[in-house]
This record gives sequence, C-alpha cells and structure tokens, in this order.
Amino acid sequence: MPEKLKRLLQDNRGITGLETAIILIAFVVVASVFAYTVLSAGVFAARKGQEAIYGGLKKVSETLEVRGTVIARDTTTPTDGKVDQVLFTIALALGNEPVDMAPPTDANGDGVPDDGSAHKTIISYIDDKQYVSNLAWSRALLGFGNSNNLLEANEQFEITVNLAKVSSGSNPLVADTTFTLEVKPSRGSILTLTRTIPGNIGSVVEL
Repeated sequence: MPEKLKRLLQDNRGITGLETAIILIAFVVVASVFAYTVLSAGVFAARKGQEAIYGGLKKVSETLEVRGTVIARDTTTPTDGKVDQVLFTIALALGNEPVDMAPPTDANGDGVPDDGSAHKTIISYIDDKQYVSNLAWSRALLGFGNSNNLLEANEQFEITVNLAKVSSGSNPLVADTTFTLEVKPSRGSILTLTRTIPGNIGSVVEL
C-alpha cells in the first residue's frame, strides 16, 4: 500500500498539463493584446491618412489659377518705358470653396493699400532688386457671376495690380526684367506668376 501511494504522489502528469494550459492561455492573452494594439495603430494611421488626403483636396480646391494671358501696361502718355499695371484673369482651380477677393483701398493711388484696409487676399511683388509685400489691386467680374466679393465656382475676376510703388521707385519694372507676383488668398495655396518684360514696351504688352 505505501508503495502504491508513493507512485501516485510521484505521478505529476496532471500538474504538467495544468502548467501547459496556463502557458497557452498566457500566449493567447498576449497575442490578443498585441493584435489589438496593431489594429488600433492601423486604424489611427488610416484615419490620419484620410485627414491628410481630405486636407490636401480642400487646399487644392481653394487654389486659384490663371485664365488666359498676362498683360503689362504702361499707362503714362507718352509711354515712359515703365510698367505700372499688370492684368490677369483668375478663377477657382476646381470650382469649389469661394475665395474672398475684396480689393484693398488705396485712397491716394500710390500703389500701397491704406492703413486699416480690410482686404484678405495679398499680392506681393518680387524682382532681383526689391520686394514689395503688399500692393494695391482692383478686380472686375468677367461674364457670369454676382456682385459680392467672393470668387465662386464658374466666376472669373480680372485683377489689375497697381505697380505705382514700383514704377515710382529707383528700380522700376522696365524692359528685360523678370518679376514675380504672388497672390496670397486667406486660405489655400499661393498663386505665383513669373514673367519677363520684353525688350520693347508699348502701352499694352502681352507676357
């Protein structure tokens, strides 16, 4: 009898099976936690990617584009070879998200917006000798549209940039000069126009 009891106490197969079950359960729990973490990270990354895509599309949808030709004008009589106006037509690139195009006020006509002007779209001038951060400009609706200041789908605005600030300075915009205009709406991408004035300047020059 003692011999049988001794063999029974030495038989640990039941304990080994229990340990194996515990280890298996632990592996299952760890794998579940890891899978949940990976899944959560994937969902988060997908959400962020979606936000980035939508944000990019929204930004593009507010981008302006040039329609047609850019025109330089010398409005003095007789002409003095200095460009004092640049004209171009803009529209929404994708026909969405209206852009506020209320023009600045320029009471004295010096080509610089008045202090306190409430315009939101800024037009800057750059060439190899100078930078003017905020120019006066005006706009006119071409064709279909309404009378508000918003550039909306299917509308086109002709923008006239007043370069009096540049033409009256020591480095006017003259023949063979390359310049850049940056149109900066309150939202969306900057529209950049880079052109070179030809060798001969008349009253109207196509760039």
